Amino acid sequence: MNDTYITRGCYHIPVENPEDKSPRKKHYCCGRNKMDVFNWLDDLPCNESDNLVEIRFKNTRKGYYINSSDLSLAKGDVVAVEASPGHDIGVVSLTGPLVSVQMKHAGVSANGLKKIYRKAKATDVEKWFQSIEKEQELMKNARQMVSTLNISMKISDVEYQGDKSKATFYYISDDRVDFRQLIKDFAEHFRIRIEMKQIGARQEAGKVGGIGTCGRELCCSKWMSSFASVSTSAARYQDMVLNPQKLAGQCGKLKCCLNFEVKCYVDAQKDFPDTHIPLETEQGRAYHFKTDIFRRIIWYSFNRSKDNEEAKPIPVDVDVVKEIIRMNRQGIKAKELINNEDSKPAKKVDINYQNSAGEDSISRFEEHRGKRRSKRGGKQRSQQPQAQQQTQKPQQQQAQRPRNETPQGQNQSGDRQQQHRHRPNNRNRNGNGGGNRNDQKPNPNSKQS
Repeated sequence: MNDTYITRGCYHIPVENPEDKSPRKKHYCCGRNKMDVFNWLDDLPCNESDNLVEIRFKNTRKGYYINSSDLSLAKGDVVAVEASPGHDIGVVSLTGPLVSVQMKHAGVSANGLKKIYRKAKATDVEKWFQSIEKEQELMKNARQMVSTLNISMKISDVEYQGDKSKATFYYISDDRVDFRQLIKDFAEHFRIRIEMKQIGARQEAGKVGGIGTCGRELCCSKWMSSFASVSTSAARYQDMVLNPQKLAGQCGKLKCCLNFEVKCYVDAQKDFPDTHIPLETEQGRAYHFKTDIFRRIIWYSFNRSKDNEEAKPIPVDVDVVKEIIRMNRQGIKAKELINNEDSKPAKKVDINYQNSAGEDSISRFEEHRGKRRSKRGGKQRSQQPQAQQQTQKPQQQQAQRPRNETPQGQNQSGDRQQQHRHRPNNRNRNGNGGGNRNDQKPNPNSKQS
């Protein structure tokens, strides 16, 4: 399958075979469509009112339609649906009672929904494929026309309608754009009906894709289809540093993942005291330093400046802080900021488990090589002292003898070549002759003197 069809996801298309009367379908799947929905109500019996069908189109566009003709539809079927004007081609993504649940979640009412005409025929699918192949070329030509008119906008994607009668251009622009002349030029050049839709930076990042700071694929390109507004209060609730470089994603906006755990942090801080209230003690006034939300510990310091090295924060439990604040309102100062639970030494807990993934270290192969090298080096080192002793003995003998006396057995000076020269002479005296080791064996035919 061509890469241009990846944006449509998995689908089934009919295959015409005049010899085979039984209907057959061909399955195409890219395995990357984020609009797939798991129908966990598939086993329940369907009611007569469950004639709602969810149909997906290019990228993140979805629609809800009425199956007025009572067609037997399944997930992945290609259908022709009502459009204005003409008809559009889409893929069934969900059927059954779960569709009404999805409509409530998306805020779509059942009144005024469009109809499903029929299952797509082979001619409809062929025309649909032709329109998909023209989208890339159409987008390139549209971008060239925008650059010639010097309009401050960027065309990010183009979607053809299934019957090739209309094209929708998705663009991005920070300011309001007057593209009336551009639409006229598009209509004259492409000879189709033009529709312009503005999208945000998050939608563009979802279409382009990429890798986030967490090392995984972007959520907007992997599974997110609807984007909620993200504010800096989500970072404040999570006690994060308001650094725009770290909090911003590839789209330039605040990361969508800041909203994932906000509710957990808000619920955990419901009974927390106000950290702007200082604590009055006999040692002095203590100010808030930092907070560990899930451990329910607040650190206080007697020095207000956090950058000072002398400021040693003291951990205090949340209940103890609330009690000190209650005492301060009555005019009573606390003696010390001591948390009895944190002052006790932490107990060491023996965790009885085996980490199979951590048993093998990265340098395990280098360790084996080092052992082998050390063994070889040990053998060589054990051989070196013997050779050194042989060379040192004649040197010591020469040093002990007087200068006028000539050394006897000059061939035993440690030179291996001279030793090999005398060996054949000794062998010849014994009658063996030859320099090979095999010649050292006695010859049974030879006469012994």
